[in-house]
Amino acid sequence: MAKDTGKDTQKKAAAKPAAGGEKKPRAAKQEAAAAGEKAAAPKSSSGKARLREHYNKQVIAALKKDFNYANPMAVPKIEKISINIGLGEATGNSKLMDGAVNELAAIAGQKPVVTKAKKSIAAFKLREGMAIGCMVTLRGDRMYEFLDRLMNVALPRVRDFRGVSSKSFDGRGNYTLGLKDQLIFPEIDYNKVEKTKGMNISITTTAKTDAEGLALLRHMGMPFRQ
Repeated sequence: MAKDTGKDTQKKAAAKPAAGGEKKPRAAKQEAAAAGEKAAAPKSSSGKARLREHYNKQVIAALKKDFNYANPMAVPKIEKISINIGLGEATGNSKLMDGAVNELAAIAGQKPVVTKAKKSIAAFKLREGMAIGCMVTLRGDRMYEFLDRLMNVALPRVRDFRGVSSKSFDGRGNYTLGLKDQLIFPEIDYNKVEKTKGMNISITTTAKTDAEGLALLRHMGMPFRQ
């Protein structure tokens, strides 16, 4: 029976990966990213979004007591959250738009869409179809997780924060909050930011009045100014 030569032994050793060896860089990055997403998402012991469970267990009962709803389906809830970044300067610098898209994706945990100009405006050197911003719409657990991080992590990092205004409702129970920059979110690396970018956060609810919308968000934990 023929014996393996030294070269054959070397080939077999090279073909068979060593047990417990290092993983490929791409696989390691994917696992790290997945671990980061799990760590960033506030979950309850049941695996659901923590704020969703808070709504189901406490907020619904509190709203029924406040407004005496006869039908449980009439209790208002948060339907969706839209985050929008307007970036007119991107018409002259496309790198700013790339940065805004990446930062909004990190903040929301979902890939945003680029918004484009609907018509040309010569005074602003704007042509129809030019990229002028980006936005993302969140629903379900991702929506609750973002709102949880916004209220309990991001807003308290605003300098001299004394609460958000309770007068930013639209008359139909929907609330819009304006932020001056994205650096209050811990997902943003300060050293990689080229330009601070403001954003609008619109919280759409099923409430029929501003009073109901205010009560809903207050019970959810929104830090309204006293």
